[in-house]
Amino acid sequence: MAALLAAYDAGSTAKFVARMNATARRLGMSSTTYTDPSGFNPGTVSTAADQLKLARVAMRISAFATIADEPTAALPVAGHVNNFNSLLGREGYVGVKTGSDTAAGGCLVFAKRVLIGARRLTVLGVVLGQREGALVESALISAQRLGDSAAAALRVATVLPAGASVLRATNTAGRRTSAVTATAVREIGWGGITLPVALSVRGAMTQLRAGQRVAGVTVRGASTISTPVVAVHPLAGPSLGWRLRHLF
Repeated sequence: MAALLAAYDAGSTAKFVARMNATARRLGMSSTTYTDPSGFNPGTVSTAADQLKLARVAMRISAFATIADEPTAALPVAGHVNNFNSLLGREGYVGVKTGSDTAAGGCLVFAKRVLIGARRLTVLGVVLGQREGALVESALISAQRLGDSAAAALRVATVLPAGASVLRATNTAGRRTSAVTATAVREIGWGGITLPVALSVRGAMTQLRAGQRVAGVTVRGASTISTPVVAVHPLAGPSLGWRLRHLF
């Protein structure tokens, strides 16, 4: 079936495989080589990390995500067939794809919907090379342990509390004021995660009022969250004497 679909789409299986490899390079799947459309050829190799990159892109396609979540399907000639992914419909699992053969062992790319705080997220994961008992069943058991563990580790935490001092401003007379976050920044993550924090300062200001916005802080994690940074105390502008001394 994979070969038929490949030839229908690209004109030949060779052309389709070339397209597969080009897509893999574009997605940064540097450890993946496709030699056939189905994956049964021993020359087709990949890694869990690469398959995760593919799953992340594929699950953004609504039609693909809908199909991956179907427990059964009606196929020509074969009739109704069951999805080998028996996790579907249980505890938030909505996909994605099982696989197994002697060389690869039991494999599963999985997706699990979770509700953290008031936000719905999808946990994606990949297990390969499972061999404890029946291959697909072994992959399902390992994937559920991994997915449930990852979901349980997620929580909402405060990255920056309201009132956190993030910079200082000094006027020409040497007086200073702190600038603090106007609101708390809370994000979804797990213990030990490092999140990038960016500070963007507004253009030059000759004086400041208490509460005036002077910058912004942005945290990028599961989403992008920003908060204003405001001055705690007012700062007077340059004195007339200072202005005269700095005319040139």
